[in-house]
Amino acid sequence: MHRSILPAVATILTGIFLLDVMGVMIRILAEVYPVQQLSALRNLFGMIPSFVLLFAMAEWHRGGRRWRMRQWHIPLLRGAFVTFAQLCFYTALTKLEFATVSTLAFASPLFVTALSVPVLAERVGPWRWGAVLLGFAGVVLVMRPGADVFEWAAVLPIGAALGYASASILVRLVDDDVPSPLINLYSNCASLVGAAILTVTMVEPVAIASATDLGLIVAMGCAGGTGVLCLTIAYRMAQPSALAPFEYSGILFAFILGWVMFREAPVDRLFPGVLLIVGAGLLIIWRERGGAPVPYPRASRRNR
Repeated sequence: MHRSILPAVATILTGIFLLDVMGVMIRILAEVYPVQQLSALRNLFGMIPSFVLLFAMAEWHRGGRRWRMRQWHIPLLRGAFVTFAQLCFYTALTKLEFATVSTLAFASPLFVTALSVPVLAERVGPWRWGAVLLGFAGVVLVMRPGADVFEWAAVLPIGAALGYASASILVRLVDDDVPSPLINLYSNCASLVGAAILTVTMVEPVAIASATDLGLIVAMGCAGGTGVLCLTIAYRMAQPSALAPFEYSGILFAFILGWVMFREAPVDRLFPGVLLIVGAGLLIIWRERGGAPVPYPRASRRNR
């Protein structure tokens, strides 16, 4: 592995763990509150980490504390994709085992690798394409379409994976000199509006019942906001298709958290598909260790 991507790897691993922790909180809260409402609250309190990091950045202060960005439409589009992804993912958490939902959602790296070609004009070689196909085969085995145990709810995490992958790819199109926290704030605002619309049109909001629930909701938002911020920063630091395999670490995190918190251990459903998913990631990691880094396009630096 090239040393240049080590900080990005550490950042993305932290983000994935925090997102799994957020998933645990959502699973608990969804017993009382509609998932649309939880999505809106997650986006509201998820702004806290971005605000804190933005105000802590010396570069932002030296640059005049600018709030406007030239490519404002890209973060707003990211927010729309995140709204869709959250609705799919949060709903799936109420219908399937925690580890199963998280495993299927980790089809996201497959979509990241595939989308990096048409969106970023990135060169993806035959080894990476082979890994994508291998990982997709693993996803199909976990879903088990056509089998008696197949549940249509298993499609929801795949939709979430596509939404999250699209958001991850789009961040690479934003100018390099735009602070990552500011990108997240724009996206969070768009996601908050989208989730609020879904809440008032699809369900009846539930009043927060206790201080304990409020604390859990705030923690959920902060964990999710920090997790997404970590992914945003990581995907701006290194090539998306090189980082994508490390998202598979979330499968292990989710399995452990699902067993500890909910006493779920869906081994029969996850195997052998999960082995192919993880194997796809290891294949790309092996290629990263053995070859030269592939040049990739960056958003041009422009004055705002």
